[in-house]
Amino acid sequence: MAAETVPPIAPKGLDAQGYIEREGSLGRIPQPFRPVVAAARDRVLELFGPRLHSAYLYGSIPRGTARVGRSDLDLLLALRDEPTDADREGVRELGEALDKEFPQIDGVGALLYGRDVLLSDLERHDMGWFVACLCTPLLGDDLAEYLPRYRPDSLLARETNGDLAVLLPRWRERIGAADSDEIRTRLVRFMSRHLVRTAFTLVMPRWNGWTSDLGEMAEVFAAYYPERGDQLRTAAGLGHAPTADTAVLRAYVDDLGPWLADEYARVHGTKTPR
Repeated sequence: MAAETVPPIAPKGLDAQGYIEREGSLGRIPQPFRPVVAAARDRVLELFGPRLHSAYLYGSIPRGTARVGRSDLDLLLALRDEPTDADREGVRELGEALDKEFPQIDGVGALLYGRDVLLSDLERHDMGWFVACLCTPLLGDDLAEYLPRYRPDSLLARETNGDLAVLLPRWRERIGAADSDEIRTRLVRFMSRHLVRTAFTLVMPRWNGWTSDLGEMAEVFAAYYPERGDQLRTAAGLGHAPTADTAVLRAYVDDLGPWLADEYARVHGTKTPR
């Protein structure tokens, strides 16, 4: 590893006590996306009724950085009981309907969990942190009230992104099965974002801050691993404007991904098996 330098971006995203501040709010939703959010809220209620414990927005829309026609709608739904296959299919169909109806968005990503899983000890520093810090309440009682405050420490790094080595074989299978430019483009977008976020959390405890901006993540990482900085900057750009280039995907699973998985395990250890 090269000698560390001072990151060009000062640490941010923490409150006065050093805890990660919750990002996003309903008040930051850009005007073009408000009808999408309203429709999603109503249809989630119709789909689950009293079984729904709470619903959240996350990503660029509640952060106020969404781009019309380029950004997706990201939802996390928590049921009072465990979701079934029929529930997952219903959420998939809901997402497809919203995507077709509203040209403002480019896809819908919806996570579906039971309340008890999100509040479990196993998920305390993964999905629990995700709800408490990265999700904006949309419906129901906020699960963050039952979760602790979080610092950008090595435990959080390990439990959020310390599973890249497990994911890489699955990524290779998905690349091999990708038979269209549309699928490859979506894979480039997904894998680019995942790798940038993993690289950022690798150095997050040293930087002692939080950001969800891909460009900032890449710059912070590059200060600690300058020999890999350009790769991360390129990946951050592809996270916003992906291509269908198979060579990009192969480089992710044959070079950047394996290196990052090994370094992550060395620095933080591996994520508790699920």
